Amino acid sequence: MSQERTTDAELRALDIPLMLRYGLTLGGPHRTALFGDGAVAAALTAEELGVLPRALAFLAEVVRRDGLRAAAGLPEPLPGLEASRTAKEWLATASSVLKPTDLDGEEQLARWLESAATVLALRHTSTATPPTP
Repeated sequence: MSQERTTDAELRALDIPLMLRYGLTLGGPHRTALFGDGAVAAALTAEELGVLPRALAFLAEVVRRDGLRAAAGLPEPLPGLEASRTAKEWLATASSVLKPTDLDGEEQLARWLESAATVLALRHTSTATPPTP
């Protein structure tokens, strides 16, 4: 059974807030999609906005250490106006479906942000020009 590869254009067209809404609350195949295609889509979005992997990883740590509401309240959760607007949308979506006491849900969100950061880092290293001898 062969499975066709999802293109970057198809991944960029995904509705990340919708994936967050269902992936964080329903689990199962929705969570699998969030951590698969959703993390790649988030990495592609971040890449287009000039976000470095460490910025996504830092945001994940803020969610983990200070909580989702604190992260959502940051004036600039990711560097840059458009990147911040995008991150605020993701965080607001998660805040709308997770209760303030849902630490497991917050941990899932932090792991998802780390997954997107990892994909972004892999894209950076795999597309980097190799040094000339």
